[in-house]
Amino acid sequence: MNLPTWLTLFRLLLIPFVVGLLFVRMPGFNSVAAVLFGIALATDWLDGHLARRWNQTSDFGAFLDPVADKLIVCGVLVMLTYRVPEFFVALPAAIIVGRELTVSALREWMAELGERGIVAVGSLGKYKTAVQMLAIFLMLFDLFERGTIFFVGVVLLVISSAITLWSMVLYLKQAWPRLTRGQGSIDV
Repeated sequence: MNLPTWLTLFRLLLIPFVVGLLFVRMPGFNSVAAVLFGIALATDWLDGHLARRWNQTSDFGAFLDPVADKLIVCGVLVMLTYRVPEFFVALPAAIIVGRELTVSALREWMAELGERGIVAVGSLGKYKTAVQMLAIFLMLFDLFERGTIFFVGVVLLVISSAITLWSMVLYLKQAWPRLTRGQGSIDV
């Protein structure tokens, strides 16, 4: 266990607090949830930075980091959909959660085939994550008032869901020849 891994574990521990605060429909609780989400974002950046800088990467950390990211994003998106049951929140949230499940399953399958590198995280995935995290932070921060900041977050969430779909298509396209080997390939 090293500091980057402890930071990832700390991020995991923040998830029930962020999600729990979103059940409370009183002013201020959403802001506290946004601050905790922001702390989680900071630890996500910091754990990766420190792991690379101090050469403290580990298999456990490499496994745990994306799990923590997906859990906090999916948990908060579910809660945002619960709090704002509108298509402009629910549809992008469903796209993002669906993509995360699909790409995770694809990565697992490709790893079984010994070709995990085919679906390694690329620069588009990093941009998608940055836009997605900013969108969620802004929506959380202004959830009670649902003013301009909230709707900027919604626009960014929609943009993020479009990038999310595009990145999933690219991953599937890269993996398609390996997935259809011996089954009469279909061009994508």
